[in-house]
Amino acid sequence: MSRPLPPMRSDYPHFLAIPTRWNDNDSYGHVNNAVYYYFIDTVVNCFLIDNGLLDLKTSTTIGLAVDTGCKFFDSVEYPDIVQAGLRVTKLGNSSVTYDIGLFKNDKDTAAAQGHFVHVYVDEKTRRPVKISDKMRETLKGIHKEESTA
Repeated sequence: MSRPLPPMRSDYPHFLAIPTRWNDNDSYGHVNNAVYYYFIDTVVNCFLIDNGLLDLKTSTTIGLAVDTGCKFFDSVEYPDIVQAGLRVTKLGNSSVTYDIGLFKNDKDTAAAQGHFVHVYVDEKTRRPVKISDKMRETLKGIHKEESTA
């Protein structure tokens, strides 16, 4: 089985700079693997909040994570700045698949690639709901199919 190639910076239409913290490093001297999921969660939720698609106090529709994953290609360590690239690779009726490239400083190839699948549900009943027109239109702006390279 051949190892997949890391995605390129040009594969992502949206970026968020996330500084690493001293305590992100583990005893091996690099950012611990669990911290990468914080980066993934941060870029997705910042995008939603910044675009008026999620209000932590008033939203009646929320995204529940039903699938996540991360592939590692290079280590990141403090004081690196993670450039978190975001794109949508699948936009369903009530679900969205986000693809995240985590780039170390100014590198063009990703140090890690994660995915995050949200199913959007009613906040109280936890039953799936249709993605709003506003959300659909906004997410189409960062929709980019995953390259097969």
